[in-house]
Amino acid sequence: MTNTSNTLEQACKFDLQTISMGETHAFSPIFLDYLQEKESLKNFYTYSPSIAGIHRAAKDRRFQQDSRQLIHDRLRAQYEAQSLNHPKVDQSIKSLLNSNTFTITTGHQLNIFSGPLYFIYKIVTVIKAAEKLNSQQEDQHFVPVYWMASEDHDLDEIRSFFLFGNTYAWEREQEGAVGRMDCSGFEKIFEALPESLPLFQEAYQATNSLAEATRYFVHELFKEYGLIIVDADDGALKSAFIPHMEHELFESGFADEVRQQTEKLEQAGYKSQIHARDINLFYLSKKSRERIVKIDNRFETVDQSLKWSEDELREELKKNPQAFSPNVVLRPLYQEVILPNVAYCGGPAEVAYWLQLKPIFDRQRVNFPVLLPRNFALVLNKANQKKLEKTALSVKDLFLGDEDLKVKIVKEFSEHEVGLGQEMDELQKFWDQLREKINLIDGSLDGFVGAEGNKVQKSLQNIEKRLKKAEEKKQETRINQVASLKSKLFPSGVLQERKENFLNFYINDPKFINRVYNSLDPFHFEFYVLSYVH
Repeated sequence: MTNTSNTLEQACKFDLQTISMGETHAFSPIFLDYLQEKESLKNFYTYSPSIAGIHRAAKDRRFQQDSRQLIHDRLRAQYEAQSLNHPKVDQSIKSLLNSNTFTITTGHQLNIFSGPLYFIYKIVTVIKAAEKLNSQQEDQHFVPVYWMASEDHDLDEIRSFFLFGNTYAWEREQEGAVGRMDCSGFEKIFEALPESLPLFQEAYQATNSLAEATRYFVHELFKEYGLIIVDADDGALKSAFIPHMEHELFESGFADEVRQQTEKLEQAGYKSQIHARDINLFYLSKKSRERIVKIDNRFETVDQSLKWSEDELREELKKNPQAFSPNVVLRPLYQEVILPNVAYCGGPAEVAYWLQLKPIFDRQRVNFPVLLPRNFALVLNKANQKKLEKTALSVKDLFLGDEDLKVKIVKEFSEHEVGLGQEMDELQKFWDQLREKINLIDGSLDGFVGAEGNKVQKSLQNIEKRLKKAEEKKQETRINQVASLKSKLFPSGVLQERKENFLNFYINDPKFINRVYNSLDPFHFEFYVLSYVH
């Protein structure tokens, strides 16, 4: 996709600056090392996270025409069921029939009202990646995909969102896979919101399930970019995955490979992200999603509500594949089986757990995709920009811990040097010379002299603390200004993108997504600071 609508072409950009990922102090060692393509991780993935790496993956990717026909037909059916149409989305779906078309995919839970800001960044990343790849090479075509995690059953993780300093929650009892739940109960949220949100009202009131509602508003937000939205809770798509589910249930499964890979990661000094079970499948019914376990020679759900012999379970899998739901260990394999995918775009935790899974792909002879880190960003509105300017600090300084930031303020804005490092060094030299002299006269006094020296050093340290406290008092106004700004930009002490909802900006700036789209670069792995132009 090389062109967008006139509206998108004319959209404004943010003022940009970037910070290295390490300087944010917000990311795990495994993620930072992956970005730097360190040797310690090279054996855990196939292709580098780069344009060249994705083109290599596309050249290696083999995807049968009948599989292309299947995903094309099921997407058509899913969109037609909701009467969702747009020329660019239609073209993206149609292009999947072509042997040179490949997908760039991101996945996410069905957070109500889209959840944290980084959901928007994930989708923008795959859109921009596809666009950039398409501008580089004519014999390969790439389309962006959002994979809805409609089969997840952790309602608590998706039921709330944070807007204008308040948390709004969907008061609803758990009923199995969240994507299958109806949208009753959203009326209370709309009554409590300070603003009218027609897009979301239409999404939640005119659809039959949370999955349909999510597709509706994501389609409306990103249809101009040709984004494809996949709901993999689909019987026909799962039929294509039956051989792999049979391997998991009735053959050796994949747990040992994942555990061995996890041990190798841990031996290399990294923490694992996920845990593989002996069977990594759930059984879906209308109101539950229960893990399947094997007890002796029989199978059952973990709540013991359903039980099967091996023959009975084989028959159930064949007749009702939609009832079988992969967990986090098998979902990536399922994705790569049903999509002509060459890159998966995710955050730090996703990249980390994908690194545990490569042996599954090797075992099943399925291509392991490029792991493309999503973009990361902090948005500064005009009010917060002015507050930052008043502090005379850089935005990079705001990523420091509270105590380190306080020390920096005192050091940079004090009229006098409050540290006593030089004096302590000089005192140490003096004391070393004194001990040397005293040892020549009476070595038995060495311990006494050392103890006295420690007392003096502690006295100097106490004086230094008092000086710093006094200077902090003088800088109290600036310190409080910075603390107030940090509380707005890092709500609850976490990165803005992990807490705030995009509506904090979109309501007052309908071009917000366009600005983000025009500002981020999916192959530039730094943390973006996006500022509105004064």
